[in-house]
Amino acid sequence: MQIKTDYRTAELSPVDRALCDHAIKLTRAPASITKADLDLLRGVGLSEAAISDATQVISYFNYINRIADGLGVDLEKGMPPAPSPAAPDPRPAR
Repeated sequence: MQIKTDYRTAELSPVDRALCDHAIKLTRAPASITKADLDLLRGVGLSEAAISDATQVISYFNYINRIADGLGVDLEKGMPPAPSPAAPDPRPAR
């Protein structure tokens, strides 16, 4: 249950924790990923192929969620809506 509410409080292996950290950073600030971030993944034993696979899966989920949000696709039955951060109104001021 801890992983559902906050993975940082769950008992995860170093690999799983590093992947979760990577997913958060890649989702929230993709342009901030550096060689050092990838070195952290290598440091827990992930191969280049595993890092590539993980990054592609994380990126795909980000992409498809943005498509769904942008088109107003309904959530699956039983899924609570995610809290949305306050965003500036993109419409020009009048």
